[in-house]
Amino acid sequence: MPIDPTGVVLITLVGAGYAATRYRSAAKARQAARIARKSLLGMLPTFAAVFGLVGLFQVFVPASLVERWLGAAAGPSSLLVGAVLGSVAAGPPAAAFPIAGSLLGAGAWMAAVAAFIVSWVLVGVVSLPFEGRVFGWRYALMRNGTCFLFAMVIGLGMGWLL
Repeated sequence: MPIDPTGVVLITLVGAGYAATRYRSAAKARQAARIARKSLLGMLPTFAAVFGLVGLFQVFVPASLVERWLGAAAGPSSLLVGAVLGSVAAGPPAAAFPIAGSLLGAGAWMAAVAAFIVSWVLVGVVSLPFEGRVFGWRYALMRNGTCFLFAMVIGLGMGWLL
């Protein structure tokens, strides 16, 4: 598997940042490293699960199924399917990107994948009951519905641009 050059650049920049911080204050550099380690260890199970899910997806979901439901040939319905899948997905928003990459690799239309990502971030079907109790059902339904529609509009825009 090839090494991602973006990751190498980011690690280099972070290393330079820690070196500069250590030069100014070794105690603050150690504190920053402890915080970073704690964050990494807290997120590691989620990332392992996401990449495990991506692997299962790539092996067990045939590309023909992805193309049929999310491909450009499916037309507007693929946009709707992408937005619905993103709306019901649970997990941190960063988890959407590796899954979206797998969808693209399997033949999904860029617009449907963009709708998937945007609806994952903006629409919360899983958290809707909590949001309804806290903010009121009218607000929760209006916000989620509006965000769902915007996810499809943004998806169309991304499909047109890319």
